[in-house]
Amino acid sequence: MTGFSLFDRAAALDAADPLAPYRGHFLGAEDPAVRSYLDGNSLGRPLRATLDNLTAFVTDQWGGRLIRGWDEGWLSLPEQLGDRLGRVALGAAPGQCVVADSTTVLLYKLARAAVAARPERTEIVIDRDNFPTDRFVVEGIARERGLTVRWVDVAYDAGATPADVAGVVGENTALVLLSHVAYRSGFVADVPAITALVHDAGALILWDLSHSVGSVPAELDAWGVDFAAGCSYKYLNGGPGAPAWAYAARRHLPTLDQPIPGWLGSADPFAMGSEYRPADGIRRLVSGTPPIVGMLAIRDMLALLEEVGMAAVREKSELLTAFAVEATDHLLAPSGVNLTSPRSPEHRGGHITIDHPAFAGMVPGLWQEGIIPDYRNPNGIRLGLSPLSTSFHEVAVALEAITTRLADGT
Repeated sequence: MTGFSLFDRAAALDAADPLAPYRGHFLGAEDPAVRSYLDGNSLGRPLRATLDNLTAFVTDQWGGRLIRGWDEGWLSLPEQLGDRLGRVALGAAPGQCVVADSTTVLLYKLARAAVAARPERTEIVIDRDNFPTDRFVVEGIARERGLTVRWVDVAYDAGATPADVAGVVGENTALVLLSHVAYRSGFVADVPAITALVHDAGALILWDLSHSVGSVPAELDAWGVDFAAGCSYKYLNGGPGAPAWAYAARRHLPTLDQPIPGWLGSADPFAMGSEYRPADGIRRLVSGTPPIVGMLAIRDMLALLEEVGMAAVREKSELLTAFAVEATDHLLAPSGVNLTSPRSPEHRGGHITIDHPAFAGMVPGLWQEGIIPDYRNPNGIRLGLSPLSTSFHEVAVALEAITTRLADGT
């Protein structure tokens, strides 16, 4: 522990941070009641611009234009926002991304369409440590279609590797569903390598980017990904329950048979036809009426990410997690705290997890102090470090509080 000064180190990093001024773009960043917010990987802070833009939308568009708003831009917003998301954060050319539904619904649509595209195959592959929704969706589709789930066992402090996946995919594999960044450990998967070996087996792959989009750059087109989906209320700061997004590679769109056909995904919605004919392109993935209000905050955050650039965001993210790891080693490891995330920055997403048996009882007290990390079973505190809204000082405040409570037995 000699030579490590937590707050001096944090102050030096904040002073050298070129992205530090962007913290002021977020509401609540200077709220004295929230001393440290390290849960941006579950719910990002709202932007100040969103407060103004939501008010203007209610007054001028919803209140002023009323139903005319659908013809004046609302109906095209899912695809417009999808294209911008693809350009800014996903490495996806236009016409392959759309904003709609929830993550669960989009994962179901894409996974169901993928297994339908491989009707002769009988297995779906997923790792045991994936987010519950992903596992539940896969198990549900397997029951519906009479398929078998093949499970990938992964290291507790990591995630699925090419070697792990190679051990289970084969001639019976229809679909592999994995996460770009593991929700608990923060492990960053080798997307291009895994995607290539899945394709070599003749299968399709669906990536969940919920814990990476807006924090870890992606290159979905260049990586050869078939399908992807993710939420928008973490690093995209879309707000509670904001609509999710989906990506389908252009090569799959002409034959994509999505399982929840709705009127706005049809070729001519306002014909009110007697039978469903899917729209051309990514629009066919839409089912019901777009959640316009829920898209506005996403649009604001994408504008900010485009201004800053994903490379700069990722650089700040790696520095934040490196500082948290350094502080954990110096202050918490002597009390028996274990780092259960990768140690190399390039293998970590925007959060780390630290484990200790006392953490389950500690987190409620931390929240009462205005120190807000995340808890994940069996005994992990997850430190979510949102690059544009989190300061190094906030990280220091949280780790000092955890250190003190461990020492006091509280």
